Formats: sequence, C-alpha cells, structure tokens
Amino acid sequence: MRPLLILRPEPGASATAARAGTIGLGAMVRPLFEVRPVRWSAPVASLFDCLLLTSANAARLGGAGLAEYRRLRVFAVGDATADAAAMAGFADVVAGATDVATVTGLMANAGHKNVLYLAGRDRTTFAVPPFHLHVVTVYESETLPPPDIGEPAVAMLHSARAARRLAAILPRKSSVTIVAISQAVADAAGPGWQSVTVAVEPTDGAMLALAASLCKTQDD
Repeated sequence: MRPLLILRPEPGASATAARAGTIGLGAMVRPLFEVRPVRWSAPVASLFDCLLLTSANAARLGGAGLAEYRRLRVFAVGDATADAAAMAGFADVVAGATDVATVTGLMANAGHKNVLYLAGRDRTTFAVPPFHLHVVTVYESETLPPPDIGEPAVAMLHSARAARRLAAILPRKSSVTIVAISQAVADAAGPGWQSVTVAVEPTDGAMLALAASLCKTQDD
C-alpha cells in the first residue's frame, strides 16, 4: 500500500493524519507552509453587519481583535471554519457550504450590505455580490523548506498554492498520485503526475475516501 502524503499546514495536517489513521492509512505529514498570525488593526465594528470567514485560520489566529466583532453574525465557509468561529467566542454562526460563492450568496439573500472579511494574505479571489466587502488580513502562510518525499505516494492537495509549490519542488512527478480538493487545485498542479483525481466534494472526508482507494490500487 502506498503511503499518504499530507501537505497542508498544521494543525490541519495532524487532524487529517488522525482521520487517515482511523481508516487504516499510513500518513506522512510534510507541511509545505506554516500559518502564522499577522498584526492587524480592527476596523470599527459598527460599520459592518456581518463577518465572513473562509478559513478556520482566521478564527484561530485572529487574536484579541476578534472580540470587537462578536456581536456580528458570522458566515463561515465549511463546518471546520464554523467550529473554529464558535470556539473563538462567536455565538451567531452560519455554517455555509464549502465554496465561498454559495456562502456569499446566502449573505446577499439575507440582506447584508456591509461585510467584514477576515482573511489570509494569500487568498483566492471570488466574485462579490452587490454588497460592500472590506478585507482585512489576519494571518499568512510562510513557505517551509522542501520536505523529503523519497518514495511513491498519494499526495493530498488542499489548495492551489500547495499544488503549485509541490509541482515546483518535486523533480520526479511520475510516481506521485494527486488527490485534489477541487478542479481548480488539480489544474494548478499541472501535468506530469502518475494521475490526478478530484474528490467528489471539497471536504477532507471525501479526499480521504478517494485517497484510501488510490493508496490500495496504485501499485496493483
């Protein structure tokens, strides 16, 4: 059975590895990035009627400034982000779908006009519905030295940035099978891999289910 290569930053990497262990997969945790908080100034809370979070990192690393906005409703992309918001002290959290377009559509349909988006420095752009979106960077991902990947493996890619990074640092791609969280991530990985497969939905669980099958079959 091929090992599973987990490249996402901590603490997500260890969480994925723990889930992999429950389904009998041997995981190699090799983060490509380290997520760190950045200093930020909190805009006046009264200017906004809701908060957008697309990553659990914003809630985990936002720091003391988050307290300014706990009266606001939070729209969170994905259950993990919603859980992190709740742990950070937000009481009114709407757990939306795993894609930001659906969540911003929910916000627009609810009549929100002035939205504060707490985000990472490196983020994917998206179409903004007809409301004012104010973006504040509260965390960043720093590139780590290239990890040792010395054997054929099934690699999970959770972001386009990770896909581009892995493609750049891996001299031989033909023995690595990619499990991508989305088609956009698969496209970012580029050509040359043994195979590239997209999970049926953009969740850790769906990626692991696919990886379990591939780890067992790629060497058959």
